[in-house]
Amino acid sequence: MTASQTPTTAEELRGVGLRVTAARVALLETVRDGDHLGVEAIASGVRDRVGHISLQAVYEALHALTAAGLVRRIEPAGNPARFEGRVGDNHHHVVCRSCGAVADVDCAAGEAPCLTASDDHGFSVDEAEVIYWGQCPDCSTATSS
Repeated sequence: MTASQTPTTAEELRGVGLRVTAARVALLETVRDGDHLGVEAIASGVRDRVGHISLQAVYEALHALTAAGLVRRIEPAGNPARFEGRVGDNHHHVVCRSCGAVADVDCAAGEAPCLTASDDHGFSVDEAEVIYWGQCPDCSTATSS
């Protein structure tokens, strides 16, 4: 592979020490093609690509991919876990209180970890997780109508 080529999904899995399976490839591609997907939506996407897969297998693969840093898990308070393929840039999220829609938000200010704590209590901060809450445009329009 030359420096200009993007690694395949299988190469990425091997690169983090994971065994390459059709289910893992399909799961990673489903997460990357999706938009903050829940487990049921991911399972459906994987089934569309490779056929049957148990929900337990989806959970296990998500755990492995998250631990390896290929997938990011977000869990806004009061909402089920969502998964995304955008990793490594310490971006944040905005969540609709009405419908649960989730969107990415780039860093609030400055360099990673994007925010400076008013008192870091001596911690060496390397990541900040911020969730903005409100209503998405569709729900705002529906509420005002």
